[in-house]
Amino acid sequence: MGAGVGYVLGSKAGRARYDQIMRTYRRIADHPAVQGAAGIARAKIGEKVGEKVRRR
Repeated sequence: MGAGVGYVLGSKAGRARYDQIMRTYRRIADHPAVQGAAGIARAKIGEKVGEKVRRR
């Protein structure tokens, strides 16, 4: 999603702005705290999907 937003904003503002947005996005996405939160979210989603599969 962030890449899509970055693309749209960057295409209107020029290549330099797009590159700046993408660098910021990657820096945030690669941050350990964000990675940890994403792992927790994936685990919770996996649990919910597993519960729905088991119910059927």
